[in-house]
Amino acid sequence: LRNYYTAVSSPGSGLPVYSSVGYVDDKEITNYNSDTRQHLPKTEWMKKEGSEYWEEETQKNHGAEPVFKHNVQIAMSRFNQTGGIHIYQGMYGCELRDDGTTVGYNQIGYDGREFMSLDTQRGIWIPTMNEAQITTQRWNSPEERDGERWKNYLENICIDWLKKYIGYGREDLERRVRPEVKVWGHRQSDDVTRLQCLVYGFHPRPVDVKWVRNGEDDVPSDEMTPILPHPDGTYQIRVSVEVPTKEGDSYSCHVEHSSL
Repeated sequence: LRNYYTAVSSPGSGLPVYSSVGYVDDKEITNYNSDTRQHLPKTEWMKKEGSEYWEEETQKNHGAEPVFKHNVQIAMSRFNQTGGIHIYQGMYGCELRDDGTTVGYNQIGYDGREFMSLDTQRGIWIPTMNEAQITTQRWNSPEERDGERWKNYLENICIDWLKKYIGYGREDLERRVRPEVKVWGHRQSDDVTRLQCLVYGFHPRPVDVKWVRNGEDDVPSDEMTPILPHPDGTYQIRVSVEVPTKEGDSYSCHVEHSSL
């Protein structure tokens, strides 16, 4: 379970000035932003939560929106910035592993770099940048103990919500769809051939794709696309390599996926 909160310093970036998005695994399950002003379900199975839940979450976001907008302004002042478009982002969540153990995390970023993070073992905030020290000192103070509250939330409440959401969407989340694979080659010159391997239509998202020479030697890929989503909820990836054009060598594309 992961939640992203994003605030943008000023309109005009193409992004909402505030948004909150929830994920289970790679699936977006909830979305709120300053344009819709409503916390909305993004999967059919999240609609199992009643109207009271959506109203309550909408009200929480109405309260969080001005706080996050204010946080962008504070961060800008710490970096002595007076204009431009700046982004303040929080990401927190928890994981339930196959062996029953759990892990939690909470990170805050500014303009694409980590600003501070929660040490979930000790329940204290750690500054990643000098500009974050004032905030971490205050949040770690005996009066606030913000990190301790987050530690408790991530170890207990977050895991309870995750279990609930998994119960709602188990069939969708645990769906296994085998990948289709297409390979082809194109001679770049007399002595170089580019090989392409397209792996598509698979679910869930994690996959490992590599080219192998003569059944045993891994060939480092020189181009790999990100794992991209399809409208039907499956994914695709393309991996390509340049190899010497010569007789005797055989090349194969190896795919590892949980459906196989």
